[in-house]
Amino acid sequence: MIKFEKEVTGLVPDHGFTHGAKFHADDLFSTALLRLINPDIQVERGFDVPENFGGIVYDIGRGRFDHHQQDKEIRENGVPYAAFGLLWREFGSCFLTEEEAADFDEKFIQPLDESDNTGSENTLSELMEKFNPGWDSDASYDDRFWEAETFAEKILMHYIESIQGLRRASEVVVKAMEECDGEVLILPCYVPWKRNVIGSGYQFTVYPSNRGGYSVQGVPKSKEDRSLVCDFPQEWWGCDPQELPKVSGIATARFCHPTGFLAAADTKEDAEQMARIALERR
Repeated sequence: MIKFEKEVTGLVPDHGFTHGAKFHADDLFSTALLRLINPDIQVERGFDVPENFGGIVYDIGRGRFDHHQQDKEIRENGVPYAAFGLLWREFGSCFLTEEEAADFDEKFIQPLDESDNTGSENTLSELMEKFNPGWDSDASYDDRFWEAETFAEKILMHYIESIQGLRRASEVVVKAMEECDGEVLILPCYVPWKRNVIGSGYQFTVYPSNRGGYSVQGVPKSKEDRSLVCDFPQEWWGCDPQELPKVSGIATARFCHPTGFLAAADTKEDAEQMARIALERR
């Protein structure tokens, strides 16, 4: 579940307005973002902003959260803002730290903003636009908009949840790194570990598998280079589960991926031993 970084009550008004008819990823994710902050917001769609409208207006009206005017805002890297990016700049700190929010903007929002501004290809943008009624359909644009918005809201919510989860995972990983030997990291449970462990000197990570038993995974050399600091013995790669204990000499060894990045055993001790043998034989 999303946790807010600050008090959000009253931050987003109870009424919003965006453009009608055909919709895009931009207005869908903009609406999703506002609804995550204020689930009670009522958003109206249309072609002219009502006179003296007191709510938040976006992707229309040439105001603070629109990008169709000649003097629209452009990021320092040259990527133009769309409504989603403008709203995220304003409200992203509700969910994430400054660094996390900037990273999310770069990886998730900027491709959508660029696609909306330039028509460049983007799979997610194209997928969201497929919710629009077909040329010969009698479906309502508004009905389809809210169907698509629900989907966008789930994507956005789960993405933000995953980033917040990475922050909590770091606490677990750092503690385990302080307690282990610098080569084989033993985690008490599975948590995302790579961003803390890559480049740390650790060469393998052992953790309980959600399939039962324990997984042991090699640490990549860097975020850009996915090859491993230390490989498992090549004769283990893709070995038949019945043969792997004989080949490896480890009683409960049950799996080694055909590409050699991941192995598994029934016990934590045997999973760790797989890593130790790999270190000895490199």
